[in-house]
Amino acid sequence: MICATSKGSINGKAKAACRGVGLAEEDLKHLRALAKGKLSQPEAAKKRRRTRGAVAQKAMKLKIRFRSIRRS
Repeated sequence: MICATSKGSINGKAKAACRGVGLAEEDLKHLRALAKGKLSQPEAAKKRRRTRGAVAQKAMKLKIRFRSIRRS
């Protein structure tokens, strides 16, 4: 985790803003390859050791679609 303190806080106390570690460029390439290989989003999350939500958010932001096969 990356934590930084900010001065603008309530009651004059420093407030820590913690964020998780982002995805590296290598992770993004691998995520695109998994989507191209018709892998489902939960399976891709397991392979990358990320949460389903993190993979879904990043895929949505980068316009990567998992399982683009239409089922009838």
